[in-house]
Amino acid sequence: MTNSARFDRGHTDDLMSFLAASPSPYHAVANAAARLAAAGFRQVAETDAWDGGHGGKYVLRGGALIAWYVPEGAEPATPFRILGAHTDSPNLRVKPLPDTGAHGWRQVAVEIYGGALLNTWLDRDLGLSGRVTLRDGSHRLVNIDRALLRVPQLAIHLDRSVNTDGLKLDKQRHMTPIWGLGEVNEGDLIAFVEQEAQLPAGEIRGWDLMVHSIEPPAYLGRDRELLAGPRMDNLLSVHAGTAALIAAAESGELTTIPVLAAFDHEENGSQSDTGADGPLLGSVLERSVFARGGAYEDRARAFAGTLCLSSDTGHAVHPNYGERHEPGHHPVPNGGPILKVNVNQRYATDGDGRAVFAAACERAEVPWQSFVSNNAMPCGTTIGPITAARHGITTVDVGVAILSMHSARELCGAEDPYLLANALTAFLEG
Repeated sequence: MTNSARFDRGHTDDLMSFLAASPSPYHAVANAAARLAAAGFRQVAETDAWDGGHGGKYVLRGGALIAWYVPEGAEPATPFRILGAHTDSPNLRVKPLPDTGAHGWRQVAVEIYGGALLNTWLDRDLGLSGRVTLRDGSHRLVNIDRALLRVPQLAIHLDRSVNTDGLKLDKQRHMTPIWGLGEVNEGDLIAFVEQEAQLPAGEIRGWDLMVHSIEPPAYLGRDRELLAGPRMDNLLSVHAGTAALIAAAESGELTTIPVLAAFDHEENGSQSDTGADGPLLGSVLERSVFARGGAYEDRARAFAGTLCLSSDTGHAVHPNYGERHEPGHHPVPNGGPILKVNVNQRYATDGDGRAVFAAACERAEVPWQSFVSNNAMPCGTTIGPITAARHGITTVDVGVAILSMHSARELCGAEDPYLLANALTAFLEG
């Protein structure tokens, strides 16, 4: 655990590598799992019987990961300290019949995933990534990280009013990427993916593929005090949570069981077998209790003492749209992590949660800020209220303030990921 808020650029450098290597939720959990395995955690299968011994364990399911560390001497009723995050980001995802085109152009049919800022996907060099399912039911990760696709914008000469009336995009007609010229042939895209993945023809039977910007993360600004990159919402929190869990496991002074819960499908409501509104987290926590010899009473006691920090990105004050923000709450980059509050329970934070987060930041010597929405603007939400309601767990919503949320490329302060990781570590160790 770091006891100083002094900026370590090495953490942000590592985040940049993590973002670049994680173009899909499946890659994100694979990379997080590799870091956990290197720290001594071991993967357990949901279909196997679990032991109750101490040490680090993790479960992978699709684009979700649940990891936890049982310290020596932990009892069945020992409470958990949970870091919640999500692995998915808004983007364009490949349809079941992907081969399409018009007027001599070969295109890829895509569906809009989540609340993407559509214009940010225009005129951008795009790769293709995700997971394919093979004949035997196994999976293979795919990452074609080169300029393969592009969604071309209409020239201003053919849309003279675009700068006065605004850009209007039809999700069905205007967002289909091009990837070549010629006749459209059914099966071409998947055959190409098989070649790129060095698989035999006809081996792929299913796919969960999506496009991603191939532009790498980069420091920005005169003094490089800002960080620009893809998928910060919310791989920034997944990366920080993974680092915090490893640091907590190595501390040797735990009185609770630290957990990292990285869910998929937050951007479209969390209702899936790998989403926060599914049974995955509750099942893992309960099995951990039962594996240590506990019964339902121990499970109830453990959950009653459990705390969760739901970490997701929030809005930094925008210099060009200051009127859209709450006048008294203007989170700024490099001002430290934000505490997110909404009395209508779009965020789960209450006064007790504020005290928990403030104490963690104080222990870590990390500054922090408050975020609340302008009353005239609708407020987004997170996995926080879902976790609180589904499991009866006290939950606090926190995160890092960013600009360009849901863009193909987002922006944050270069120091904030490090400050968040320190605060999360202090919470887990607390």
